[in-house]
Formats: sequence, structure tokens, C-alpha cells
Amino acid sequence: MKKAKVLVTGGTGYIGAHTAVELFNAGYEVLLADNFSNSSPDVLDGIEKITGEKPLFEEVDCSDINAFGLLFEKHPDIRAAIHFAAYKAVGESVEKPVMYYRNNLFSLINLIELMNRQNRSSIVFSSSCTVYGQPAKENLPVSENAPLQPATSPYGRTKQICEDILKDSAMAYRDKLNVILLRYFNPIGAHPSAFIGELPRGVPQNLLPYITQTAAGLRDFLSVYGNDYSTPDGSCIRDYIYVCDLAKAHVAAMERLLEKSEEMKDNIEYFNLGTGKGLSVLELIDLFKKSTGVDVPYRITGRRAGDVEQVWADPTLANEVLGWRATTPVEEVLASAWKWEKKLRGIN
Repeated sequence: MKKAKVLVTGGTGYIGAHTAVELFNAGYEVLLADNFSNSSPDVLDGIEKITGEKPLFEEVDCSDINAFGLLFEKHPDIRAAIHFAAYKAVGESVEKPVMYYRNNLFSLINLIELMNRQNRSSIVFSSSCTVYGQPAKENLPVSENAPLQPATSPYGRTKQICEDILKDSAMAYRDKLNVILLRYFNPIGAHPSAFIGELPRGVPQNLLPYITQTAAGLRDFLSVYGNDYSTPDGSCIRDYIYVCDLAKAHVAAMERLLEKSEEMKDNIEYFNLGTGKGLSVLELIDLFKKSTGVDVPYRITGRRAGDVEQVWADPTLANEVLGWRATTPVEEVLASAWKWEKKLRGIN
């Protein structure tokens, strides 16, 4: 018998699809919602190939309250939601801030309103380490107690505002709303089957897809945005976490909300999801070559607007409370990304 029905907004996106697989594996009934603004219907086939189950799916723009409301009318048995439906590219958000505010804020507000209309009470929110801005060096690695800094991009600001919306909503609807906010660091890699992975549209905004596309010959070279930061090799440092490890954290959060809610000290909780180790851009390029045997030509260019110099997680709280940890070696993660890229490009 299936567990509760869980709505996954942005369910055909990169993290949403991998999370859907892990929810299936954990026995939940999964309903995916997406408008394919940054994904493809082919992802549904990939999920089915991995799980052996055709996922329930509704094509909908979550920022449209009327259209989104029809989904809830059609599926009155939704017990909980994992909310991924948001634009996520830092650079693009600097260029198109209004688009980011409209989509990222409205989709969350609509979800809370619709869940509350039908007395549904559990939301896992896809947040980001961008809420910490550039942490002071004494706050590295970053714990959940680190002070939030002014966001360095409209994307980061939408995450901060969404967290505020959820905090206020949790306080206002204390008797009917439980929330877990997952602040991820930098998701990378692909499912080991290579049936799903990251599918950027146009020029990739994230580092690893740019690396794999350059390795595959789609790009002449990789642009490294700055080598004059106050880091050991001058390039930015991030905490790169395997997307499948990250997806499993959402299952742990869902189990806490639905099956262990009595253990929650408050009706809103925050967890950092990362490996606890920072890698620089140049280190990741070198590790990719060692993991795959494929060279990646790159050039140093100027700094990119909105980029944080260095940030990595202290995942202790998630390790202890959720019983979750990132365990996959980075070399294996990079190999999975290259396997996915080769499949996309028909490379043997």
C-alpha cells in the first residue's frame, strides 16, 4: 500500500525529478506539477524507466492561482508538498529581477493558500545557501545559526523573502501548517542510470553542465569567472553535493513531517544540506579530468555579478536530526554527470 500522496512542484526539473525517484523508492504516491519552463516532458519517461511507475503529472503554472487551484480540486487527497517551482539562475536574476520576483514569490504564496484552503499541513521548501550571502570567515563552514547576510542577487533575495513568508505563515497557521526549509548548497551530478540529469536550456548557468558541455565539444572553452578572490587558488569555493544524496534528504524531511511530527520542537525547521567540504572552481575542473580522463579547456574571465566568494556547509544538524548525510564521493558524482552528458550527445 502506498504512503501519502505528495505533490512535487517543479517536479520535472533537475532536483524535482531526482526527488520524485527517491519518493517512489520510499513508497510515497507522487504527483508532479510543472509548466516545462525549464525542463522537458522526456523527464517523465526517465522517471518511469528508473522506477517502473508512470508518475502522476499535471502541467500547470504554479504562479497562476486559478490553474493551480484546479490541480487541488482534481487531487483532493494531497497530504504534503515539496516546493521546487522557482527560477534559479543567479546571473539571469540580475538581468530579469521582476520575472524572478513574480514567479518565485507567487508560486509559493499560491501553494500555501491552496494547502490551507483544504486543511493540508506539510510543506518542504527548496531553499538555498544564498540566504547566507557571503558569510563572514568566522561563520565558515555555515551552520543554521549563521546570520543571514544581504543577498547578492535577486534570486537569493527571493529565497530570503520566501523563507520569511513561510516563517510568518507557520506562526499564523501554527495549528495546521508544518514546514521544513532545506537550504542546499550546490547540487551536481546525475542519476547513475543516466535516465535523468541536469538539462540546462541555452548556455548553462551552473558550473558542472558547462564543464560537461565543454568536454563534449559543445563549447570551445569554459569561462572561469575570476581568479583574484581571497581563496587558495583565486577561484570561488562552493560545497558541491550529489543530487541523489540531496533528493534523499527531501524524503527524510517528508518522513519527519508526516510520520515523526511529534519530534519537531517547532512547526518550522531549517536544515543546511551539503557535504561540509568546499571545492574551488579550478579544483572541480581538475577533479573532473581525473575522474573521466577528459580535458576541459578553460579561460579566466572577469568576475560575474552576484557571485559569492566562498561558502560551504556545516551539515551537522541534518546529519543528527534527519539522519541524513551526503556520502557519495565527488569523483563518482562527476563521472555520473559525464555519463549523462555522453548519453545526451550520443557519445560512446
